[in-house]
Amino acid sequence: MTFVLSIFAGRLVQLQGLDSKVYAAEAAEQRIRGEKITARRGSITDVNGHELALTVEARELFVDPSVIPAAQRDRVATVLAADLGRPKEEIAAKLADPKKRYVPVATVTPAVADKVLGREFKGVGSKHEYRRDYPGGDLAGTLLGFVGDDGNGLTGLELLHDKLLAGQDGEQVIETGAKGQRIPMTHTTIRTPVEGRDVRLTIDRDIQWAAQKAISEQVAATGARTGSAIVMDVQTGQVLAVANAPELDLKNWEKTSADDWVNRAASDVFEPGSTNKVITAAAALESGAVRPDTVFTVDDEIRCADRTLRDSHPHPVERLTFSGVVATSSNVGTILAAQKVGDQKLHEMMRRFGFGAKPGAGFYGEEAGLLPSWEKWSGSQRCTVAYGQGVSVTALQTASVYQTIANGGVRVTPSIVAGTTDENDALVPAAPGKRTRVVSERTARQVTGMLEAAVGADGTGTMAAIDDYRVAGKTGTAMRYDAACQGYCGYTATFVGFAPADKPRLVVLAVIQDPHKGYYGGEIAAPVFKKVMTFALKSKKIPPTGTTPPTVRIRAGE
Repeated sequence: MTFVLSIFAGRLVQLQGLDSKVYAAEAAEQRIRGEKITARRGSITDVNGHELALTVEARELFVDPSVIPAAQRDRVATVLAADLGRPKEEIAAKLADPKKRYVPVATVTPAVADKVLGREFKGVGSKHEYRRDYPGGDLAGTLLGFVGDDGNGLTGLELLHDKLLAGQDGEQVIETGAKGQRIPMTHTTIRTPVEGRDVRLTIDRDIQWAAQKAISEQVAATGARTGSAIVMDVQTGQVLAVANAPELDLKNWEKTSADDWVNRAASDVFEPGSTNKVITAAAALESGAVRPDTVFTVDDEIRCADRTLRDSHPHPVERLTFSGVVATSSNVGTILAAQKVGDQKLHEMMRRFGFGAKPGAGFYGEEAGLLPSWEKWSGSQRCTVAYGQGVSVTALQTASVYQTIANGGVRVTPSIVAGTTDENDALVPAAPGKRTRVVSERTARQVTGMLEAAVGADGTGTMAAIDDYRVAGKTGTAMRYDAACQGYCGYTATFVGFAPADKPRLVVLAVIQDPHKGYYGGEIAAPVFKKVMTFALKSKKIPPTGTTPPTVRIRAGE
């Protein structure tokens, strides 16, 4: 007995003396569990601070099937299903496996969680967390993007600014018992989370709503495939609205095809058609090859290499001034002017206006379009490029071209972020857009006169005219390349312009893809421009200038 007791005594000395620290450390390691403390994600707001995307408190309800008596499971499933608005079968399935200790049930508001926990069911608990909410539903949906179940951005600005918005999660270390329950009064170590920063956009919520409404209604009315609208500040290059149709409902993004997650205004590439004629006009005037009153003899067709290209509309031979060429959107007249400029100089002018490069506006998924080298232009392409067929751009790039003309020939890099908050929640304004002189002020003023004539009685954009305001703009109707038919199928209808023409403040663009009830830009895109521009002018309290537009000679002899 003495020998046996001595063995026990030796073992006790080893456990409690020699190896006590090792076993104590192992026991502590089994008790200690780390928990992530999720940082609150920053908000995305419009230019006036209205929240477009925000984070709200939520509760994750969970169950511990191992401690819920079998006889109580049916009642628990029935009550939880009623409280949460879920099928009873779904809840019952989560309670079915008694070997599981933690099964998430639903993410709910604090009020709903309090109601459920107030029933004091054994094995039902909650955990604090955050939930992303989009008060506007589909307001600027494709621009904002959304977050996944893990709280990380998946697309749009939510992804582009994910690191800034997310902040840094904290950590909480607790001690638990054998069944996973927290031991009261035990030591807890906390690493405080760092909340995410807010991102303030240049978007104006009211103008965004008006733009979305106008473009979505017109897409529906014309049976079109898609549409986009952009509103831009002339002087700053800030984007006040960017709307797409169909737009993405951020409250139900999981039910939406991934094809509709993209911001088409920045990522869809198309041939611009006649809206591109302002670049040809700017190149011709800047080079000195023509003047606004230079007269061209214009037929309704022209031979280019192996192709005969037709004018925008049939007509007898007429003598148009260059201003008349732009105002009436003559393809033949534009080609004649481009031939005086030359391929290389026309290509260089397109480059200066931003074609072939991403606009750098800060949109997720921006595309650069396609501007082939002038040496590679085919025989007919040397003509069609002049009126916007044979090059590809985005709606954002096109709006930027007209911002440049409206701003006296100075391009301001478009921007969508007005600023972000710092660690003290103070707004730090974003750097202003880069300013680049593209054409002279004189050239910009002359092109503006032509664009104002295009909205006048003799132009193609009469449906864009706004009472009491001077408006400058251009229609565009281009054949649309469609990969599905492996060729040109359907049309792209566009109108883009600015107002007031003599003191420009706002640029508005509307583009409608593959309409089936009409297809001319002056018929189906110009009315969208008029609605959006009228609303934006009133919203920004921009008054008419009260001036009278100068008389523009369209035809020789007038």
